[in-house]
Amino acid sequence: MKLWGQVLVVGVIAAGAGLAFIYRDNLPFIGKQETAPTARSGGAPALPVDVAPVKRMDITRTIEAVGTAQANEAVTITAKATGLIERINFQEGQQVKAGTILVELDAAESSANISALRAARDGARLAYDRAKQLIESKSVAQARVDELSKAYEGAEARLRAEQAKFADSVIRAPFSGKLGLRKVSLGALVRPGDVITTLDDTTVIKLEFEVPETVLSGVAVGNTVNAMAGALPNRKFEGTVATIDSRIDPATRAVRVRAIIANPEDVIKPGMFMTVALSIGKVADAIMVPEESLLAQGGEQFVFVIRDGKATRTRVTVGQRLPGLAQITNGLHGDDQVAITGLQQLRDGARVRPATPPISGSPTPKPAT
Repeated sequence: MKLWGQVLVVGVIAAGAGLAFIYRDNLPFIGKQETAPTARSGGAPALPVDVAPVKRMDITRTIEAVGTAQANEAVTITAKATGLIERINFQEGQQVKAGTILVELDAAESSANISALRAARDGARLAYDRAKQLIESKSVAQARVDELSKAYEGAEARLRAEQAKFADSVIRAPFSGKLGLRKVSLGALVRPGDVITTLDDTTVIKLEFEVPETVLSGVAVGNTVNAMAGALPNRKFEGTVATIDSRIDPATRAVRVRAIIANPEDVIKPGMFMTVALSIGKVADAIMVPEESLLAQGGEQFVFVIRDGKATRTRVTVGQRLPGLAQITNGLHGDDQVAITGLQQLRDGARVRPATPPISGSPTPKPAT
């Protein structure tokens, strides 16, 4: 009897388990549960982003460099002879013309020597002229005429040498320009090489800078340069390339370029540090994207290209930069669209949707400049 009771209990339990399996979806606690909205949607919610289309435009290719301003002509005025300064005929910072007498040295001795040598020269010439007249009548030998000729030439040479020495006592401006600080005083004894002052012609500035050899093919005489100096804020100076060095520095792999900039207001000073933007050609139909669409990681640049509601992380090569825009030389097509907001939250393959437009009455964001 006990055996039949055990069999009956086992059968009841098995029947209950079978019914529970068949009607499991309708049972409390273990029945089919309602799925979360995220699961019904098939994945994570789409991220709101702002999207901008790629632009195509013609741009001017430029490179940036740093340079040093130099005077068109510059010289240090020095003494060429030994003597006492008798007159100083200039003021510091004065504009002078070429040939202006700046300093006169005491040349009384040289002047006296010139008078004596001139008299000797005149006597030698008179003797030579008489000898030439007498040689026709055979009254003087040809050897004597030749001797007097050499004596005359020697006297003339000594006179010219003393006149050159006298000229060294008068120091003149070799070209027109602006004088610097005076280094001597009246009555001072100067010797050859002693500095008197400086002279600079700054009506035109020579700006020298270096460019890498990789862009040398685009650099040519006549290219436009725009220069700025930290000492002259909000001032831009335009010039042109005048000379390109014939050699490339083997250490830096750069070539030196000289540009000419007009300086009529005399605001650019020799030695001034300047930044240079050099135009090296035109780029037609360049692909441009907003700068805020770029994402820098590990020394590389990326953008998120938006296609069919998904973001694709794409590595790009950045070329020329303009205010608010960057040229893409590799990685994008002209009909692509890129994300410009939410870049830190985006991942490759993430679903995106257009950002919610601003609420009516709220200020509209200004476009980036």
